[in-house]
Amino acid sequence: MKLINAVILSALIFSPLAGAKSTGRIFVTNEKGNTVSVINGSTHQIEATIMIGKRPRGIGISPDGKEVYVAVSEENKMVVFDPQSLEILREFDVGDDPEAFAVHPNGHIYISNEDSAKATVINPTSGKIIAEIPVGIEPEGVAVSPDGKFVIITSESTNMLHVIAVPENKVVSNILVGARPRAATFTKNSKFAYATAEIGGEVIKVNVATGAVIQRISLGNDKAKPKDILISKDGKKLYVAGGRLNQVLVLDANTLEVLRGIPVGKRVWGLAMSRDGKRIYSTNGVSSNVSVINTDINQVIATVNVGRFPWGIVIDD
Repeated sequence: MKLINAVILSALIFSPLAGAKSTGRIFVTNEKGNTVSVINGSTHQIEATIMIGKRPRGIGISPDGKEVYVAVSEENKMVVFDPQSLEILREFDVGDDPEAFAVHPNGHIYISNEDSAKATVINPTSGKIIAEIPVGIEPEGVAVSPDGKFVIITSESTNMLHVIAVPENKVVSNILVGARPRAATFTKNSKFAYATAEIGGEVIKVNVATGAVIQRISLGNDKAKPKDILISKDGKKLYVAGGRLNQVLVLDANTLEVLRGIPVGKRVWGLAMSRDGKRIYSTNGVSSNVSVINTDINQVIATVNVGRFPWGIVIDD
């Protein structure tokens, strides 16, 4: 593995391709390493490490697959790189302490600015701010509904989910959930959303249109401090990063019953799911590694050592 200040290229050289052909790579932000690890999606070997900036956290891919975005929290900026060549293309300011974000199908980025209690909507091509939306204190998680009509921002200290209408970019509902909500995900039909509450150790289901909490469950373990959450492709299961429990929890999406826990590394934080739903990847902060889970058997099939304190993860597939 070769290290350069801007980019570390792998031994495999990829030519830039027209269109949106995917690389199959997994990209991981390393919060304390100031890097992005590049994992080969077939071999689960490290291909490259990109020096990206101070405290990278959120990461995402453009709808056309041509660019990867990284929120560099301590430098208040977004860094953009090419997933094929790994060349850094540009960077732009995104407001105070950017943390998590989501890329809308229209190409705009919705980002939580933790220190300023707002969500910022940005055109990543121009770097222009489209809107600044006041939300609760310490906003973090961001989720876009499959139909593109809503964005949810979680606010950790206000204990709310803020539902934002698109394209109006206005908050239409503030939903009080559990203590310290961290992440959210929508059902396929966009009618419902699930959220994690870290301090409460809960998973909550809400009706997006009415703002009503319709279901909640305690994960039943004091060590369970849930962060990220994903829904399976068939909508039947939820996958929850259990934090200090050091497990990815599998829940029934209908009853919220905990079906099983999958042991992974220490302080499991971020999750990403492959396009076909057959793999889940977890970032394990204290272990400085990534676990690869086969969802057919709900077991870890590989562990990949990455940089210091991996946080965000995205798959280019």
